[in-house]
Amino acid sequence: MFFSFTSFLFLLGLFLLAASIRIVQEYERGVIFRLGRCVGARGPGLFLLIPLIERMRKVDLRVVTMEVPTQEVITRDNVTVKVNAVVYFRVINPVDAVIKVIDPVHATSQLAQTTLRSVLGQSELDELLAHREAINQRLQQIIDEGTEPWGIKVSMVEVRDVELPASMQRAMAAQAEAERERRAKIIHAEGELQAAEKLAEAARIIAQEPVTVQLRYLQTLREIAADNASTIVFPLPLDLIRSLFNKRADG
Repeated sequence: MFFSFTSFLFLLGLFLLAASIRIVQEYERGVIFRLGRCVGARGPGLFLLIPLIERMRKVDLRVVTMEVPTQEVITRDNVTVKVNAVVYFRVINPVDAVIKVIDPVHATSQLAQTTLRSVLGQSELDELLAHREAINQRLQQIIDEGTEPWGIKVSMVEVRDVELPASMQRAMAAQAEAERERRAKIIHAEGELQAAEKLAEAARIIAQEPVTVQLRYLQTLREIAADNASTIVFPLPLDLIRSLFNKRADG
């Protein structure tokens, strides 16, 4: 009888010891509840709990990569787009993540979806396409402020894909083509202006030195003579004809 009672106590002690031993990994923390009251977080490593009085809930501290489902958003300039994003966050206060929110991952996901629709609804399409980095920072700041009471730190938010309607894509392509045509016309007009300025400057120089007309005439003949064509048409300077008529009149 004594042996049986001693064995029972020994087995009971082993059972209580096994029930009180807890091991927490390096990337985890154990939130301890004593008779329903939170007494803090422990870990990492090995520690003991008071059997039947204390219980533990593990919290993972690693970064969570969460994909925000595709959201259909109407921008401020009344364009319907489909947008999805990626949120990177982690738990920095395990006690708050346990006692202040039921499911921190689900709560962060719902907050990210709501914030994504709200922020993009206040932005124009051009801003969404050209200034995505500023929108990412605004999203990260708003979501981080909302999750701070839950002990969660949002480190990064990235708008991953923006899907435009087919009609809007065609309109943007037409706009880009018109913009390129406008730039081409401006460049062509600037070239004509520069050419006209150079011609005006050349005309002023020729007016000051009439002999330059004959030099230019001889240069033109030289260029034409290099051609092997059977028929040669070359310009005849009016100044040369006028000088011949003047000499004849004098004679």
